Amino acid sequence: MTSRRSFVKKGFAGLVAGSVLSMQETNADVVFEKKEDSFKLGIAGFSFVNFKLDEALAMMKRTDVHHLCIKDFHLPYNSTAEQITAFHEKLKESGVTGYAVGPIYTKTHKDIDNAFDYAKRVGVKLIVGIPNHEDLAYVDQKVKEYDIKYAIHNHGPEDKLYPNAASIHELVKNLDPRVGICFDMGHNKRDNQDSVADLGKYAKRIFDLHLKNVTAASKDGKACELGRGVIDIPAFVKMLRKSKYNGVCSLEYEKDMKDPLAGIAESVGYFKGVCDAV
Repeated sequence: MTSRRSFVKKGFAGLVAGSVLSMQETNADVVFEKKEDSFKLGIAGFSFVNFKLDEALAMMKRTDVHHLCIKDFHLPYNSTAEQITAFHEKLKESGVTGYAVGPIYTKTHKDIDNAFDYAKRVGVKLIVGIPNHEDLAYVDQKVKEYDIKYAIHNHGPEDKLYPNAASIHELVKNLDPRVGICFDMGHNKRDNQDSVADLGKYAKRIFDLHLKNVTAASKDGKACELGRGVIDIPAFVKMLRKSKYNGVCSLEYEKDMKDPLAGIAESVGYFKGVCDAV
């Protein structure tokens, strides 16, 4: 017996095939070619807080994701040069590139010094950080010294420092252009902000992006699979393209964190499907 789902799938496939045949009949020279997006899909290391590096890389391999924002529980701040080299070799064996470090919380200038030193030794050009407001001028100084971008992470209505993208932009807009935003679209939505519009509004200062969805545009909103929340993901993908975002969209999966593989796989598949469809 043919299920409704298989009927719809077959009908859609037939419609596409018919359209292609029609195009071929009217113009044999027509070639369909998918344009590669400027942004990449990655995973934020915090998604794997309950897993060792080998386990995390195995999940990335199974879900076909190749960019990782590095967290210190996988590569400690005091790692030696030999340990950092071995870490990158392990990533390379799994087809993964570590593109950034963080989020790193800092309370003092010394903490900020250590964060930049760590990023330099790890060999990445981006730090995701949460500095105090009074330390932003010092962050501005350090990005000039190291030529490493610094993206400040927003954490929603509970965050008194940076609840949303607008709060970060207001503080960094007159700083060095290498000081910007790690845009957590889910926490931004939980602060009752329009994450699609804010992506377009602040795109020039967004260096990293935590890809997630939530169940409500309020403090009570919970993390969920990418296709099941209140953020319009197809509209978000369209805005990624319109704003010419060229960084990583790092899936930060915070539901079922002790058993995340199914949710990560669903979210990755949904995002890739949306990118193919819109």
